[in-house]
Formats: sequence, C-alpha cells, structure tokens
Amino acid sequence: MNISVELTLSPLQDDFETPIINFIKRLRDSKFTVLENPLSTQIYGDIDQLMPFLTQEIKRSFGEVDISVLQMKIVKTDRSTYEPNF
Repeated sequence: MNISVELTLSPLQDDFETPIINFIKRLRDSKFTVLENPLSTQIYGDIDQLMPFLTQEIKRSFGEVDISVLQMKIVKTDRSTYEPNF
C-alpha cells in the first residue's frame, strides 16, 4: 500500500534551521520520492518501507536537539503526481 506523508519539523531553539536542513537532506538521499515547499516536506512510498525509514530519521532528528515538534499527516494513497485542476 502506497502512502503520502507530509512532515513539518519545528525545533524549539535559536538555531532551528540546521536540524531542519539536515532532516530534509536525509529524506532527499532516500530511495523515496520527496517534494518540498516552504512550509512542509512530502515523502511518498510503500508504507512497509517508508514508515520504518521515517521512524529512524525522526529519532535521529530528535537526537540533534533538546526539544522539537514534528507534525505529520498521512494519506492512504500516493499523491506525488497531484496537480490542481483549477
């Protein structure tokens, strides 16, 4: 089953950009499709492969900072090719 995951990482510290950039770079280096916009990053793939990868990378990212918030939305379909028709 393919899923689409939207992620927004918010480290609660002065130097918040470095952990976000590191997280996004690791997502980009994965075998999954990754799309970005100024507010979030989307990653797409098979649930059985993607979720363990995300668990590993979220844990790694949380280890880089004292306090961080991660917002995640999961959609049960691959929306990587979606284009608005309006």
